[in-house]
Amino acid sequence: MMKKMPMIALALSLLVLSASAADSAAGFVKTVKGTASIIRQGDTIPAVVGGRVFKDDTLRTGPDGALGITFLDDTVMSLGPGSEVALKDFEFSPAEGRLSIFVRMLKGTAVYLSGIIAKLAPKAVRFETPKANIGVRGTRFAVKVEGDSKDVRR
Repeated sequence: MMKKMPMIALALSLLVLSASAADSAAGFVKTVKGTASIIRQGDTIPAVVGGRVFKDDTLRTGPDGALGITFLDDTVMSLGPGSEVALKDFEFSPAEGRLSIFVRMLKGTAVYLSGIIAKLAPKAVRFETPKANIGVRGTRFAVKVEGDSKDVRR
């Protein structure tokens, strides 16, 4: 019985997380340093600790900025100065079998630590740079993209 308790706790936490995903937030801002913003539907919003991040948001840091995001599935992504990342897709509904995360790195630096989606459905995770796609299979990595984000397809 004691061995089943951690599995039951995991199942309950997944249900709670998928219920909280109903408001469609993909994650939350955990840290902000310097200039950092979220571009949402054409509007630029200053990034603040606790602020929500949604599918189709673009995260941008200034030359003095850094930004840390924790997604609902416990994926963690940190952006360094002068970075721009587009969250093209995020779905975390394990009870319905709908799992997806697609991040497009446009410029700058990022550190990425995969969460539950990569553990449950590794092929549902996609991290794209202008030159390559990164396969995420329970992975931690750092990436640097040089150049102007205007040169990159969105």
